[in-house]
Amino acid sequence: MSPSRPLALAFLLVCTACKPPASDDYVSRLTLTSEAERFASDPLPSPDAKDAVWAAGAQPLRILYGVPGKMPFLAMQCDTSTEVPRIDFTRFSPADRDARAIMALIGNGHIERIQVTARNNGRAWLWEGGEAADNAALDVLTGSHDVELTIPGAGSLMLHPSPLPGKLIDACSDLTQIVQSPEASTSPPG
Repeated sequence: MSPSRPLALAFLLVCTACKPPASDDYVSRLTLTSEAERFASDPLPSPDAKDAVWAAGAQPLRILYGVPGKMPFLAMQCDTSTEVPRIDFTRFSPADRDARAIMALIGNGHIERIQVTARNNGRAWLWEGGEAADNAALDVLTGSHDVELTIPGAGSLMLHPSPLPGKLIDACSDLTQIVQSPEASTSPPG
């Protein structure tokens, strides 16, 4: 063995003993901030929607899904206050403040995703989101089979088939066509 080899090994051993592994150092330097301490609430169980039905809401162009006599699970409505009419969803399930998620809709040969945001309605944080009324993603709700609606943390909701979602989407989409028609942009004669 050459005389420089033991010297090199001794030097290497001294260097590795000088500083602990990086992971030990990171733990001691980490300072938790209020943002880092935030976490999501525990997931909620899926509601029992066996007896749920679709029904017209008290407001025009609004339908509700739920068990009669109880708080609804879901509301759909046509929002005409935007430039292009849209179908808005409200999932009546508690949400974490300012949370964002993807609502998945699976059924009728479709798999669709709609962005939802937690919004405070004055009493609670609920999931809300929507799509333009003429968006083909809404076709998932117009078929004759169950649709599974899932929002992470809010469970899965089985939507039973009904003509009401399709009628609402068609009525709102018809408003979209009126807004986008050339006649709608011209001023009246006179």
